[in-house]
Amino acid sequence: MQHSRTTLIKSVTRTMTFALALLGSTLMAHGGFEHVMGTVSKIGPTTVTVETTDKKMVEVVIDAKTKFSREDKAATVSDMKAGDRVMIDAKPVDKKLVADSVKLGTAASKGTAAKGEHHQH
Repeated sequence: MQHSRTTLIKSVTRTMTFALALLGSTLMAHGGFEHVMGTVSKIGPTTVTVETTDKKMVEVVIDAKTKFSREDKAATVSDMKAGDRVMIDAKPVDKKLVADSVKLGTAASKGTAAKGEHHQH
């Protein structure tokens, strides 16, 4: 029973953290990663541009090593659409941000401002 409870708590914590991040909560960078949170405005062949809550456009490089997920399930770059909310963990490489992981959320409501921030530590 203890194992099930611990698993449930971890799952709820992960879900709440992601939901809060998409609503513009502040998350600290960790392990050399920067967090880019907001709404996908443009998807290119090797980049994604995210509009943050402060209306900044942040371009992040997507490569073959980038992992995609939605609701803790594996996803692919083709699952990402303009208007989706995202939380990206990226590392700075040669003055660019390169995505390690992209967590896909739901599409932003029409007329709703993008939620998210770009944290650089």
